[in-house]
Amino acid sequence: MRIWAGILLFAAVMPLWSHDGHHAAPRMAATAKNFIASLTAEQKAIALFPFEPGPLNDKSQRAFWHYIPSDDIPGRFGHPRPGLTLKEMSPHQKALAAALLAAGLSQQGFIKTTTIMSLEDVLRILEKDVKGRRDPEKYHFSIFGEPSESGTWAYRIEGHHVSLHFTVVKGKAVGNPLFLGSNPAEVRIGERAGLRVLAAEEDKARALLAALTPEQKKAAILSEKAPGDILTERTRRAAIEGKPAGLEAARMTPAQRKLLDALVEEYIDNVPAELAEQRRQRVREAKGRLWFAWMGPEERGKGHYYRFQAPGFLIEYDNTQNQANHIHSVWRDFEGDFGEDVLRTHYQTAPASHGHDPKAARAQATLKE
Repeated sequence: MRIWAGILLFAAVMPLWSHDGHHAAPRMAATAKNFIASLTAEQKAIALFPFEPGPLNDKSQRAFWHYIPSDDIPGRFGHPRPGLTLKEMSPHQKALAAALLAAGLSQQGFIKTTTIMSLEDVLRILEKDVKGRRDPEKYHFSIFGEPSESGTWAYRIEGHHVSLHFTVVKGKAVGNPLFLGSNPAEVRIGERAGLRVLAAEEDKARALLAALTPEQKKAAILSEKAPGDILTERTRRAAIEGKPAGLEAARMTPAQRKLLDALVEEYIDNVPAELAEQRRQRVREAKGRLWFAWMGPEERGKGHYYRFQAPGFLIEYDNTQNQANHIHSVWRDFEGDFGEDVLRTHYQTAPASHGHDPKAARAQATLKE
């Protein structure tokens, strides 16, 4: 059994959830420092990157992300996926990497993420892969800047169907964007038959859709055909053009709104309490200006898509590929992806001496524009 998937590894990180879930930045910094200290010079050259202080763009290293297999990245982008893979780590380094992963997730989120990684073994068998394209250890760890409780730094954990981004700015941690996928959405053969990693993401959405009246469905269902993927894909910014579409939460009954809230909470609860509260604040700020949209047939087993859109955030979900047995889901923050909202505030309020750093000064000026 691979150490990553072993019970001993899971037991090693379980103590991270023996607290109330607050103060994520110290845990992130501590686990990142421990991980870095275990690396050789050669490994550090692969895993560590400078923190880019200015606003990010499509060419920024920290903003690069995708959820396709690592072996497919070079052909599409002309370079390998950045970061040190689990495959390149020793057993004790893998345990420290798991602790870093756990520091940015709730117990629910950690279980989902590691189970998604384990599906690579299912795909390896289904696809008769002998070249190593499907590998639960092809997940990459990248750290940007120097980890500290009060400094500014970030880290990313990414591979097939997992893309997690965490940024720490002066003691405040944020975790957007956060992508989780599942292929297969339901394992249908073999000893793991019946496994559905992201079952709640589908089942809770279907419960909400089923609770709507025919008139409400006319507003909520935008199309009889679902798109082939989430609409924002890996875009730098998550904006969807045009006004929000679908059924507004303000037009739902209390019972329907309860179902909507349960679905949104499923995405919120993938991160620790401090980060989850940031997402709940986005919901509160929306003040009912939250739209639920569905695309595709209502029938289970058919390709379908849904999203929640509010002024501050976007949730997208898609299950159309592989005969509607392949899920993509993501939480995006319109202002706070990659921590840019807290970075903007930091640069705007930094003391004048902060400008003695030319890079930081340029970033501050640009972010103020």
